[in-house]
Amino acid sequence: MTYTNVSTVVEQCTNGDHTNGYHTNGHHTNGIHSNGHGPSKSDVNVDTIAILPNAPDAVPALIDQIASHKSICLENSVERLRLRDAARSLANALETPREAIVRQCWTTATLHAAIETALAIGVLSELSRDKPKSVAELAVITQSDPVLLSRIMKHLASMSVITEAGPDEYIATNLSTTLSVERYGDAFPALSAWLYPGIYAIPAFLKQTGFRNPTDPTKSPFQLGQRVDEHFFECVQKNPTLNKQFGNHMSVYHQGRPSWMDKGFYPVQERLIKGTELSEKDVFLVDVGGSTGHDVSEFRRKWPEVAGRLVVQDLPQVIETVKDLHVSIDPMAHDFFTEQPVKGARVYYMHSVLHDWPDDVCGQILSNLIPAMKPGYSKLLINEYVVPSLDAHFETTSLDMIMMSIASGERTEKHWTTLIESVGLKVVKIWTVEKGVESLIECELA
Repeated sequence: MTYTNVSTVVEQCTNGDHTNGYHTNGHHTNGIHSNGHGPSKSDVNVDTIAILPNAPDAVPALIDQIASHKSICLENSVERLRLRDAARSLANALETPREAIVRQCWTTATLHAAIETALAIGVLSELSRDKPKSVAELAVITQSDPVLLSRIMKHLASMSVITEAGPDEYIATNLSTTLSVERYGDAFPALSAWLYPGIYAIPAFLKQTGFRNPTDPTKSPFQLGQRVDEHFFECVQKNPTLNKQFGNHMSVYHQGRPSWMDKGFYPVQERLIKGTELSEKDVFLVDVGGSTGHDVSEFRRKWPEVAGRLVVQDLPQVIETVKDLHVSIDPMAHDFFTEQPVKGARVYYMHSVLHDWPDDVCGQILSNLIPAMKPGYSKLLINEYVVPSLDAHFETTSLDMIMMSIASGERTEKHWTTLIESVGLKVVKIWTVEKGVESLIECELA
């Protein structure tokens, strides 16, 4: 097997030899001449690089890395993720810049549109029920245009969302079956209607503001993209459908990912349970801004022996939708922009709350917890991404760009420490289990 050095190829391609339609000796090539009226030598270099693998020197090591996983146990998430990341890196290294541009500009938006359309039609639910189905069958069942449906299904198959079983015949995959369940599929209409306009407006917004980091949640790319004056969360609260879709997306986002409640991540027994003597009426943990209670429910399942009550707090319209909680979990309507009403709990917990807001607003939210915390006893646990100084994961950086659209963002360790210390708290330790997973920031009163 031979591996090509890009610089060698570029040198060969610019010394007068023929290469993919280009000559540098003045002869005609694809309608372009290089006799003083065509591209410069540097242009030809770029045009050559654009059709070469992006990182050919990385390919041998990545192939070896993938080969080392030939006896992988797919049930082991750590092994699976290492193999997945190596395979993704190999694909990126082999892909040419031209191919990457087409993929990023063409497939991302069109795949989203195809999935959202398929969900609206209901075709993925029908496909997941039993044997392979033809477009003709699916069109009758879903009362949709067979020509339109054929086009949508072909794109979904080309992107591996579904699998072709024959001409205009398809079978479900694990992905399409998962998407057919509302709480998973809701991510697509929620993001396309409410977040994508702001994300796509980021370049124009930054150009208008002299490329300054957005910090005002009422003057952000979101308002520009949506042509509204309200903050994103004000819009969410006004729209019951969006509120439900957004809540569903948040509830399933952490499925299958390491949790700080898992043994081996954060020492719950040693850091939280040990030294507490609680009655059944005492509050052990308060989940501030905890939506419908998925985190506190997970904690109760994983730590059933913990004495005391658990409280989940959110705005009244969210708490009204809470159901099927364990008897030891109390739903409570509370606005975290007001002082915390539950005093002296062992743990005050916030998951993906502070990344929604700029620093000055986060300072207000944190300050409202301090009067409730008991010195030497209460802890604040913040479950958020901590952006590393090197090798940040794409999920972390993608979410940071999403949050930029509403004038917030993910934070580095230094940023977190500065923010937390500014309100009279201190960081005890930051617990991180693996790359691309939210950390747990353990805090106490300073």
